[in-house]
Amino acid sequence: MAHRQRQGRRPTLTRNVAPGVHRLEHAYVNCYLIEEGDAVTLVDAAFPSTWAPLLLALDEIGRSRRDIEAVVLTHAHFDHLGFAARAQAELRVPIWVNRADEHLAAHPYHYQRERTPFVYPLKYPAAIPVLAGMTAAGALTVKGVEKVEYLPENGVLDVPGRPEIVFTPGHTFGHTALHLPERGALLSGDALVTLDPYKGTRGAQIIAGAATADSAMALDTLSALADTDAELVLPGHGEPWTGGVRAAVDAARAFGAS
Repeated sequence: MAHRQRQGRRPTLTRNVAPGVHRLEHAYVNCYLIEEGDAVTLVDAAFPSTWAPLLLALDEIGRSRRDIEAVVLTHAHFDHLGFAARAQAELRVPIWVNRADEHLAAHPYHYQRERTPFVYPLKYPAAIPVLAGMTAAGALTVKGVEKVEYLPENGVLDVPGRPEIVFTPGHTFGHTALHLPERGALLSGDALVTLDPYKGTRGAQIIAGAATADSAMALDTLSALADTDAELVLPGHGEPWTGGVRAAVDAARAFGAS
């Protein structure tokens, strides 16, 4: 597995982006492996074909599939749900998602959005290789997941890593970020990203209306992220943001909706 290269189609494992937190990037989507003792929580599930890179990543950090105790979804869009059904079936682990995204988890292509995604590649050619890479990774073949566990809207989730829940609706109405205060990191999912797959633009921003249910709500909910005062932001798409979450939020608001 490649360890250092420009974000793209090939899977890339970056170990310890925060203490005990490892970033697995595949086809422009990030998954995170959170270690606590001999157990692992997976945050987001990318694509069906991310399964093999995941097993390699576990091996590289000295873990196995038996160490996975939970899969936590920041939201249930198809590009974060990818191997969740397989993990549920083969590993018998709970899949956690906010109740508002339960239907989306079962039907990952029935999502609310403000604009049709089909015009974006025409307006933003930089998005073409990103969307092509996602398609090649299985973006059109994601299976839904039923019988999920419901994330709370606040408090600490009792899974390895014990992340604090940061409810951040807007991108989806059940979107949830995860704060790891003792590790100085915020897993922002798609509430705040540094790469928008639908525009190919980089830098702190919210995702375009092609995949966002309510952009005004998404901009407003950035306050919940800022309130964590996290030093490091680990997004669902793009490179980690190391300049502090408040600076990222300011940049995303300046970027605005699209």
